[in-house]
Amino acid sequence: MAPYEDLYGRRCRSLVGWFKPGDARLFGTDLVQDALEKVKVIQDRLRTTQSRQKSYVNRKVPDVSYMVGERVLLRGLPMNGVMRFGKKGKLSPRFIGSFEILRHVEEVAYELSLLPSLARVHPVFHISMLRRYHGDPAVASSVQLDKDLSYVEEPVAILDRQVKKLRSKNIASGKV
Repeated sequence: MAPYEDLYGRRCRSLVGWFKPGDARLFGTDLVQDALEKVKVIQDRLRTTQSRQKSYVNRKVPDVSYMVGERVLLRGLPMNGVMRFGKKGKLSPRFIGSFEILRHVEEVAYELSLLPSLARVHPVFHISMLRRYHGDPAVASSVQLDKDLSYVEEPVAILDRQVKKLRSKNIASGKV
């Protein structure tokens, strides 16, 4: 005897069999045919919804592919809570690097040659994290990253000076 029958003295009437044994009988294939038609309708609706969602995504993502050896920019590192280049939030740079593509891993993934300071970051990135680098490949970035992915800003030259006069004080500013 099943535990349910032992406790309650009758058979379990679950949603699968919410009837007494012997009551339900199928006459013909109408019930099966109706169920198959409903399954086909559901599949068609799922297919149309899926294609609609795919078209929304494809409209936003450009069809881009990169060659091995080409240089790309990497969107800000995908780590939460890390001060990127000494700035937080809106002031952190959107793209870093220019990194060389080492190999084409999958249809939408590429392996990059990262700096030794970025050794903690996995070198394979999705195509949505990359942007084409249009600069001169001979000019390398002279920024040295620390362990915590920050760098020290060093002024190169003072381009312009300006003194702003307010009512009670003067504010000096410079363009570096």
